[in-house]
Amino acid sequence: MARHLVIGNGKILINLDRNNYIRDIYYPFVGQLNHVGGQYCRFGIWAGGQFSWLEDPEWKFELSYIEDSLVTNVIARNERLAVELHMNDGIHQRECIYIKRVVVRNLGSDPREIRLFFHHDLMIDGSEVGDTAAYYPENHTLYHYKRSSYFMFNGFSDEGGIMQYTTGIKRFQSAEGTWRDAEDGTLMGNSIAQGSVDSTISFRTVVPAGGEKTVYYWMSIGKNLEEVKSLNQYVQESHPEKLLSRIVIYWKHWLHRAENNLGDLNEEAANMFRLSLLLVRTQTDERGAIVAANDTDILQYNRDHYSYMWPRDGALIADAMSAAGFQSVIAPFFQFCAQTLSPDGYLFHKYNPDGTVGSSWHPYIVQGSRRLPIQEDETALVLFALWRDYTRHQVIELPQSLYNNLIRKGAAFLSQYMEHSLSLPKPSYDLWEERYGIWTYTVASVYGGLMAAAFFTELFGDYERSDHLRNTAQSIKHGMLTHLWDEESGRFARGLIQKDNRWVKDMTLESSLFGVWEFGVLPVEDVRVIKTMNAIRDGLTIRTSVGGVARYTNDYYFQQSGDIENVPGNPWIICTLWIANFEIESAKQLSDLVRPRETINWVVEHALSSGVLPEQLHPLDGSPLSVAPLTWSHATYVQTVTRYAEKYAELSAKA
Repeated sequence: MARHLVIGNGKILINLDRNNYIRDIYYPFVGQLNHVGGQYCRFGIWAGGQFSWLEDPEWKFELSYIEDSLVTNVIARNERLAVELHMNDGIHQRECIYIKRVVVRNLGSDPREIRLFFHHDLMIDGSEVGDTAAYYPENHTLYHYKRSSYFMFNGFSDEGGIMQYTTGIKRFQSAEGTWRDAEDGTLMGNSIAQGSVDSTISFRTVVPAGGEKTVYYWMSIGKNLEEVKSLNQYVQESHPEKLLSRIVIYWKHWLHRAENNLGDLNEEAANMFRLSLLLVRTQTDERGAIVAANDTDILQYNRDHYSYMWPRDGALIADAMSAAGFQSVIAPFFQFCAQTLSPDGYLFHKYNPDGTVGSSWHPYIVQGSRRLPIQEDETALVLFALWRDYTRHQVIELPQSLYNNLIRKGAAFLSQYMEHSLSLPKPSYDLWEERYGIWTYTVASVYGGLMAAAFFTELFGDYERSDHLRNTAQSIKHGMLTHLWDEESGRFARGLIQKDNRWVKDMTLESSLFGVWEFGVLPVEDVRVIKTMNAIRDGLTIRTSVGGVARYTNDYYFQQSGDIENVPGNPWIICTLWIANFEIESAKQLSDLVRPRETINWVVEHALSSGVLPEQLHPLDGSPLSVAPLTWSHATYVQTVTRYAEKYAELSAKA
């Protein structure tokens, strides 16, 4: 379960799997309205009377990207067919155009006619009902449409444009789809189909022995027929080869602001850093939503997906991208949060990329008692990330534009939502969305959010409000040290839960306790921080050849092993990097950076072959679990490398 290659431009996102099949097309928002829905848009080849889809195990793949770009670089080789394909996929940096170049290499000793077949299995607007697929003779293309979503397909080789086409019914009664029609190398030419439909088009080329030929294929996406016709004409007039080249050039320039001096990190780690920046960009809608993940295979497990904007994920991702120098990329995120903030000043559980409230499993009432169904850290972390962004880049116009409708309203909620008997925030759901209580991570984030708001109010001359917010934050810090530090175990508790009308410590070992120093409650050199982080490293490290760090003891999500003592949970990329971040922040000399450097290399080694990072890994074989790519994983890697580079430069200067 993974998307091995991801391309996008902030308006459109396309995911490809290990077979180079399109599996997801998101438009017009990144992460919203999936027009493929995880189905297979197959790609096949007919050579010398023999046919093969690229999903056949006889194909051997090398998956990567052209260096420092969002254009794929894929090699697929089939010994039986004596064919090698070199493929590049890209999305135009500005327009909703997908372009594919296929260089066909004939490994045989005779010239051969080669036919390439592109299959389109669309579920426009997320449904198979009411789609139309039709051949369009005016420009010799084939297109699918429903309502205001149009997809036009075209291409050419040296021998001409579309050779054959067909449309038909799929997944209805005995109809499998038009891809079956391709397997004899010839398409029947049905010109229109309506309902649950698909289509296939083909191109032909004659490849000399030991030689190669290039075939181009593209898809234009728009709101109506005239728009996709215009985009199709633009590709033809500009030539897809030139457009692919421009896409590569654009992304190389986009990366210029990234830090190049990464200390003693190796080239593989540096390449992963730049790729992670690019992949975070693909998951960020230009209107502000930073989407958690867009791998629809997760639907097989819980009938919902990760294609939402969680304010917590978004804030931490925005913080990482800001630290790496990409302030302009994430500024719309804060505007998004201001527009979606509730009238009472808090952010909901999660949002759809268009700003509407997403699905939730947090109830308003439990056993007769009313609850606010939120994760309070999500509101707090947006303010925290906004202040950190301002301190780095000094772009005062952004917080000024957000002062009344985000900063003041959010801070007012945080300062009022208090369990006064404890001097702590009221209970809410934890960052993992699993349990209800007063959590150390959440408390630390509220402290960080209130201090950020206090700094902003002071910045804008609102001194009385600033004093109030600062005093509330200090009260929370006192409550945290009083009620959440556990002297007996020598570390912080995960949180407090109510039992029999009294507050009881939940002492489950929890990786998110790193928030105590990350959000500024205590410095990294505080003995309580050191003891807590050492406990996490000692107690949550996976004791198998895979390694890594679990979320918490006996983590049930995608649990693969009952050996809790050695495998407390699956290794998560973000949790493993949290330990590295602590080690970087604590480093006093260059030799202290050995362990975090090893962790950075561990992440690189456990990425998919294309460089994509999953949410978590199988603790026994290291294979990806849950979604891939997870935006938070890539952003945390960016954060860790950025911190490492800064610390390395600092310690080198001292040395």
